Amino acid sequence: MITSITSLEHIHKKGRFGNYHKKDVKNLLQISEVKNLKIIQLVQYKKSEIQPNTIKVEDLDLPLENPKVTTNKETRILWSAPRTWLIISKKNIIKNIKDKCGHENFSITDISHSRAVIQIKGIQAKEVLKKGCPININKIQLNNCVGTIFNGITVVVDFVNNNPDTFNLLALRSFGETFYHHITDSALEFGYVGV
Repeated sequence: MITSITSLEHIHKKGRFGNYHKKDVKNLLQISEVKNLKIIQLVQYKKSEIQPNTIKVEDLDLPLENPKVTTNKETRILWSAPRTWLIISKKNIIKNIKDKCGHENFSITDISHSRAVIQIKGIQAKEVLKKGCPININKIQLNNCVGTIFNGITVVVDFVNNNPDTFNLLALRSFGETFYHHITDSALEFGYVGV
């Protein structure tokens, strides 16, 4: 039987790291790899006559402007570019997407295995991102996403929760290990728990 191995399978370490001494574990950053996600890229063809605002996936509207994200308990739809979305779900929703969108109007591509997803959670999460991102992280609001770079690596930053600040960071799988090391190195100053 073939077993799926993530890009961080042998890289991500669990435990406490950095400046964690004499700090309550509840106040430390948490860094984890998010696994078992379906990531679908949805691109509307120019010749398509369907209006994106008429389509619902998992009862979610397609966001129509930057930097919007629509979300429910298991699925997030990120505006990626004009007529382009990333649909991220804990469920296998590709059949649902194909049924709703159709191959004659949309290109539907499963890119799940081509991405590494790191989650950073805690009150200093924005401070870690500021160390490597040229954008103003303070302007990102809950359920917003942005494409940017982190220390030269192209990433998507998805703000998933604000109690505490929680970000899902998507990078190409081939950069996963380097990206992970950049994030964890940036978090050492604050102390973090690998979970």
